[in-house]
Amino acid sequence: MHLSSFLGSTLWRSLRHRNYRLYLTGQLVSVCGTWMQQVALSWLVYRLTGSATLLGVVGFATQIPVLAFGPIGGVVSDRHSPHRVALWTQSGAFSQAIILSTLALAGWIQPAHIIVLGVTSGMISAFDMPARQALVYQLVAAEDLPNAVALNSSMINAARIAGPGLAGLVIAKLGEGACFLINALSYLAVILALLGMNSLKERSLPAKQFSFTDSMAEGFRYTLGTAPIRDLLLLLGVIGVMGMPYITLMPVFASDIHKGGADALGMMMGAIGSGALLGALSLARRKSIIGLGRVIAIATLGFGVALVAFTVSERLWLSLLLLAVVGMTWMILIAASNTVLQTLADDAMRGRVMSLFTMMLVGMAPFGSLLAGWLADRFGAP
Repeated sequence: MHLSSFLGSTLWRSLRHRNYRLYLTGQLVSVCGTWMQQVALSWLVYRLTGSATLLGVVGFATQIPVLAFGPIGGVVSDRHSPHRVALWTQSGAFSQAIILSTLALAGWIQPAHIIVLGVTSGMISAFDMPARQALVYQLVAAEDLPNAVALNSSMINAARIAGPGLAGLVIAKLGEGACFLINALSYLAVILALLGMNSLKERSLPAKQFSFTDSMAEGFRYTLGTAPIRDLLLLLGVIGVMGMPYITLMPVFASDIHKGGADALGMMMGAIGSGALLGALSLARRKSIIGLGRVIAIATLGFGVALVAFTVSERLWLSLLLLAVVGMTWMILIAASNTVLQTLADDAMRGRVMSLFTMMLVGMAPFGSLLAGWLADRFGAP
C-alpha cells in the first residue's frame, strides 16, 4: 500500500497532518515511559510498606491537585497557546521524573518523597492535560477530530501494553529506579516533537480578558448550562470515584490474590492495555460522532460488569481476560466522551471544558483511591 493511500484510509486519516504525526510519535514514546513508572512506583510503595492504604494515599496525592488546580489549567489553556503550555508542562514533568529516579537509584527513596513528588506531578498534570486536549484540536482538521482522539488513545494503549511488561523485566533486573530514569528520558521525545511542529492555526481570543476568577466562573456557567456536556461530565465524575481506583489496588491483587511479583503486575496492566487498544481502534474507524451517546452508555455498563467479575476471579488467566474487557470498555467510554466534549464545546471554552473533563475523571479519583485502599486493608482488595 502506498503511503498516500495508507494515510487516506479511514483508520489512519489523521496522520495526513504532519504536526499530528509528530505529536503522536512523541506521545507513544513518552506514555510507554509513564506506564513503566506507574507500575514501578506502585510496586515500590507496596514493597516498602505492604500497605494498601498507603497505595491509596499515594494515588490521592498524585490526583488531588488535578481537582484543585484543574479549573486554573483550563483558563490558562484558553488564554494562551496550548502548544506553549504543553512545552512548559512536559519540561516540568521531565524534571520531576529526574528527581524521582535520582532518589531511587541512590537508595534514598522513602514514602514521604513519593508523596511529595506525586503532588508535584499532579500539579503539572492539572495544566498539562487541558493543554494537550486542546492542542489536538489544533493539529487536525475538524472532520478528523474523532479519528485523532481515537488514534491518540490507541497509541497510549499500545504503550500501555509494552510499558508494564517492560517495567516488570526492568524492575527484576535493575530495580524501580531504572524505570523512573527511562520515563524521564521519554519526556524528551514529546518535547522534541513539540519543538519540531510547523506554525499552528491561532485561535481568536475575546478582546476583553476577564480575571481568572471570572473566567473560571464563566466556564462553570457554560458547562452547567449546556445539558449534554453537563450530564456527560457528571457521569464521568461518578466513574472517576467508583471505577478508576481499581488501578490503585492492582499490586494487591498481583501479590496477595494471585501470589505473583512485579511480573504478574506487569501482565495484569498489560492485559488492561491490550483491551484498551482494541477499544480505541474500534472507535478510530467511526466517521462521525453520531451514535456515540449509546456507545458511551453500553461501555459504562460493560465496564462495571467486567470489573465486578474480576473481583471474584481467583485464577490469573481469567483475571487477565476480564481485565482486557475492563480496559476495552473503559477506553471506549473515555475516548468517546473526549470526542463528544471536544466537538460540542465552543472554541473559546474548549480548554475549560476539557479541564473539567480531567477534573471529573482524574480529580475525583483520589477520593475513590483513599476509600479503596482503606477498605482493602480492612476487608480485602476484592
